[in-house]
Amino acid sequence: MPLSENEQRLLEQMEQALYAEDPKFASQMQGSAARARLRRGLVIGAAGVVAGLGLVVLGVATESIWWGAIGFALMVAGVAYAITPPKGPKANLGAVTEDGTVRPHAPAGRLGKMRKTAKGTDATKKPFLRRLENRWDRRRDEGQ
Repeated sequence: MPLSENEQRLLEQMEQALYAEDPKFASQMQGSAARARLRRGLVIGAAGVVAGLGLVVLGVATESIWWGAIGFALMVAGVAYAITPPKGPKANLGAVTEDGTVRPHAPAGRLGKMRKTAKGTDATKKPFLRRLENRWDRRRDEGQ
């Protein structure tokens, strides 16, 4: 029995919430489809390596450098294909709200959001060494 639209939407929201809360666990729970893609990539890569090795041997036997070069290139391509992870669905990362929906993550930019210090001034406006000196002075004053 197929799921209704509302049930499918709720299921998608639950999946997005799972990806947002614990992406590592969610990627482990993808199931047999991800394992099948990984296995298929490894088999195709291994077949490429074996075929490339055969061409290298053929190149040595016939004293043709071109067969050897093509075989070597095929072996390298097979290994690269085998170790490249399969492309899966991209998880929409975000924060889970109280009602269970996922609020999309908005990147803060290259430098990130500016932090505020206890005094309310921007921490990034002071030079780095001055901030270190202020921290050192605070620690020394607290120790007395």
